[in-house]
Amino acid sequence: MKGGRKNSEANNSSSEEEIGGESKKQKITDEESTEISLSPDWDNLLPDIILQVFHYLPLLDRAHASQVCRRWNQVFHMPDLWRCFEFELNQPATSYLRATHPELINQIIKRHSNHLQYVSFKVDSSKESAEAACDILSQLVNCSLKTLGLISTARPSFMDLPKSHFISALTVVFVNSKSLSSLKIDDTPVDDPSLKVLVANNSDTLKLLKMSSCPHVSPAGILCVADHCHGLRELALNYHLLSDELLLALSSEKHVRLEHLRIDVVSENPGQTHFHTIQKSSWDAFIKHSPKVNLVMYFFLYEEEFDPFFRYETPVTHLYFGRSVSKDVLGRVGMTCPRLVELVVCANGLRPLDEELIRIAERCKNLSAIGLGECEVSCSAFVEFVKMCGGRLSQLSIMEEVLIPDQKYSLEQIHWEVSKHLGRVWFPDMMPTW
Repeated sequence: MKGGRKNSEANNSSSEEEIGGESKKQKITDEESTEISLSPDWDNLLPDIILQVFHYLPLLDRAHASQVCRRWNQVFHMPDLWRCFEFELNQPATSYLRATHPELINQIIKRHSNHLQYVSFKVDSSKESAEAACDILSQLVNCSLKTLGLISTARPSFMDLPKSHFISALTVVFVNSKSLSSLKIDDTPVDDPSLKVLVANNSDTLKLLKMSSCPHVSPAGILCVADHCHGLRELALNYHLLSDELLLALSSEKHVRLEHLRIDVVSENPGQTHFHTIQKSSWDAFIKHSPKVNLVMYFFLYEEEFDPFFRYETPVTHLYFGRSVSKDVLGRVGMTCPRLVELVVCANGLRPLDEELIRIAERCKNLSAIGLGECEVSCSAFVEFVKMCGGRLSQLSIMEEVLIPDQKYSLEQIHWEVSKHLGRVWFPDMMPTW
């Protein structure tokens, strides 16, 4: 009986061990199965998800990812991925910037040129890079671009090209793109006849045109654009293209209200550039038609060249002086620019701007941003200026060297006084000491 009981217990123990062993094996198998089921199946990701991931990848990484599997390669060639593209054209010998690989450019032109809609070209200062950009433009015969930007990252290398070569390439885009809405061609040899081609094919869609520093364009050329492109909302050009006729054309009933007008007033050689005067009646008609327009003016003039400007009311809203400007000119700004919102003065000289600053605060009721560089203002006048403007000064960038201590305020005291009138903590900007 005892022997039988022992054998029975031994058999039971053996059975339990077998069952336990099988359970452990089953548990391990289940865990392995769970791990396999939880591991990502990259090949079966939805194309829309892969597409979104690809949008965030740099171009080279995107090209490498396309080699993972057939599905990823298919997504790599989906039209949505190629609607927006930036060609970076740099010469390794003269630029440290990464360039778009020539083989990839060839593949884009061969397989995706008809998908391109928002295109920009970034070129360095070499003539070879500008020529490469024109070669690509001349091959875009099957595309219909919505935006085109030609950007010189350093010296304007497009100006080194033969005008006929550049115009021929640009005309290809103008003729084939029937819905061009944004065109940025600063510092290029574009001319009046090419603008007529632009107007003939894209007059109903063009909304933004930036063409500062285009010496081959005449006032008649830009007037042709304004006469036919009635949907134009943003325009940037040099002052020599601005005329009374242009302002009146932009003010016609059939033209939409312009939202942004940027004017660059530039002189490279003092005394050699003649600047005309825009009539007050032309400005008045323009503002009556587009009362909310932002008129931005950049001045890079020498002091003796400011005579034609600010002689009567000018509807400028954003005003930047890139070179030294006299007390007299700043005084006229305070008297003639009631719409002024932002003022930046890079340099003035050693004569304090106390009266001019107070006058600007009195007359320019919309002023909300000001920046002063190499100027001088007494601490008392500066505090009075801030007190008059109050909390509407959202941006106040003043170098510490600008502020001159006087009997009423020291540099230590002005921080607290200005902060009190602004309703927030304020400190003057400090010049780096490295």
